[in-house]
Amino acid sequence: MSIAAEKEMAHIGESQGAANHDHDMIHELGKRLDALWRYDQYIANAEQQPELQSFWRELKEQEQKNVKRLKQFVAEHCRDECF
Repeated sequence: MSIAAEKEMAHIGESQGAANHDHDMIHELGKRLDALWRYDQYIANAEQQPELQSFWRELKEQEQKNVKRLKQFVAEHCRDECF
């Protein structure tokens, strides 16, 4: 890495608002909520493709479980005042 690049990156991460694992949970929850939000549209877009609709429904169901589990982890960390 060049000296200019090192200088540019020297202070990244100094102002950490949460522990890495807490940030990871929140970041991932946001990504999964965005995906979940889109599945109904994907299902509608595949209206003439029942097999593809079934696939999107399966993914939606899996994602709903993932979101529920992540929310449980976040709630647990909030109760334990980890944030």
